Amino acid sequence: MDIQLVRTVNGEVARYDGRHVDEIRPVKITRHWTSAPEGSVLIEAGNTRVLCTASWVEGVPRWRHDSGLGWVTAEYAMVPRATSQRTQRDSVRGHVAGRSEEISRLIGRSLRGVVDFAAMGENQILIDCDVLQADGGTRTASITGAYVALVDAVEWAREKGLIARNATVLRDQVSAISVGVIQGVPMLDLPYPEDSTAGTDMNVVMTGEGKFIEIQGTAEHGPFDRDQLNTLLDLAAKGNADLQKLQREALEQQ
Repeated sequence: MDIQLVRTVNGEVARYDGRHVDEIRPVKITRHWTSAPEGSVLIEAGNTRVLCTASWVEGVPRWRHDSGLGWVTAEYAMVPRATSQRTQRDSVRGHVAGRSEEISRLIGRSLRGVVDFAAMGENQILIDCDVLQADGGTRTASITGAYVALVDAVEWAREKGLIARNATVLRDQVSAISVGVIQGVPMLDLPYPEDSTAGTDMNVVMTGEGKFIEIQGTAEHGPFDRDQLNTLLDLAAKGNADLQKLQREALEQQ
């Protein structure tokens, strides 16, 4: 892709889309985007769009029976034309793609990090994240949107009397953002043109208290040092704080 990803304007680094290095893409969180699920959110981060739904299901997996504890799990998939070239559905392929399975597990782990399972009772919340359009950061957008859908599913269960009104099922917020080093410059929230050429690529999941749930990072084109790592984590902390503010604003709306 013939795009000048990094340039200098008036002595400051500028990105190809005009953002500052510590600026997230425009994000829009739309709740109740579909009417059937207990929680339903469309999250748009730049040109990436993900539909996140949360389904309340009575009962838990067999291995969880008689524990008094609930469970949260997730599935992630991309629709066939989420990208520039069509991909086969897993149902046609006959198995779940390794990437989809790995991201599904990441989303589930991220959400479970803020859930009090005892407060749920023996019930499940099943999260589905379907990427409608992909332009980088689909897994991080999925986590950020899924949290909002999860909140709505919990409130639905509370209103139906399926959990106690004073039960604190969710102990904190959770969101995720990507960071990376592009042509030697640390940057926040990478769209596909940056992500695909990043020297270092990292996804960071954080709580509202600023604690880390998961850090996925790798050097694609040469190792990174501790100073670069610290810079990337600082960027991620800022980005997650920005996203969590948007989550709260979305949840305040009717």
